[in-house]
Amino acid sequence: MKMLKSKLLDLKEKEHKEEISELKGEQRDIAWGSQIRSYVFCPYTLVKDHRTNYETGNVSAVMDGEINGFLESYLKMDLNP
Repeated sequence: MKMLKSKLLDLKEKEHKEEISELKGEQRDIAWGSQIRSYVFCPYTLVKDHRTNYETGNVSAVMDGEINGFLESYLKMDLNP
């Protein structure tokens, strides 16, 4: 009985991990060159999204959480190559 419980628990855990993996989707390594945005503070100010090419010169606003422009440009982006 204990062996059956253990196997059922393992099966349920495996299904749960597969479900989480499916929800997460594709994940890239955190490595040099895989950043989404660049932030420049000096000598000029600029924040640029490398996926959509959206950019703004108001770095302070972006750092304070005003990212609607980036979100809108990403949502409007054509995801089909």
